[in-house]
Amino acid sequence: MRTATQLALDVCPVEVTVSVIGGSWKLTIIQILLQGTRRFGGLRREVGDITDRVLTRQVRELEADGLVHREVFAEVPPRVEYSLTDWGRSLQPLVEMVDDWGHRWALAQTDSEEAP
Repeated sequence: MRTATQLALDVCPVEVTVSVIGGSWKLTIIQILLQGTRRFGGLRREVGDITDRVLTRQVRELEADGLVHREVFAEVPPRVEYSLTDWGRSLQPLVEMVDDWGHRWALAQTDSEEAP
């Protein structure tokens, strides 16, 4: 567990959640890994406009917080695969709700609709 997450434990469960899944690209990474195991390059392509440095940092934080499993294969060149742990997979309903909310919000912005 990262220090930031440990500190969030002293505040409230919402802060813990934000510490673990908040940040650049984390929910997108989780959403992609919900579809299955990915290698680094494939994950980078699917995430989109992200640098290797940022993707590495975000995946490492997710790994440190127990949401992502990183498996290194002893091959030349080395192969690394990322998948979700049980804790990571448990976020599927939340990711789906956030995705749905984002679609509805974006649609409302273009249609000038009221909030639900």
